[in-house]
Amino acid sequence: MFVILINYTKPIEGVNEVLASHRAYLDTQYAAGRLICSGRKADLSGGVLISNAKTKEEVDEIIKNDPYNLKDVANYDVIEFTPGKFDEKFKPFID
Repeated sequence: MFVILINYTKPIEGVNEVLASHRAYLDTQYAAGRLICSGRKADLSGGVLISNAKTKEEVDEIIKNDPYNLKDVANYDVIEFTPGKFDEKFKPFID
């Protein structure tokens, strides 16, 4: 499982110009079963994606094709982790 931290590198106005295409792209990742949750950071400095991608290479591919990356308005930090405890409602996302 992965937490992908998106960090905006451009002013929010520039990020917002890409927001619709970024969200449409995320919809394709949800449909493919690669994302569990996403949203903006409360301070509007970036966003957070929670992914159940199988490999780091799969996450790299998600990032590579993200409009935020393609338009150079963000960079990314990836944290891979293995859930040790979780609410039973979360179990369908754990392999």
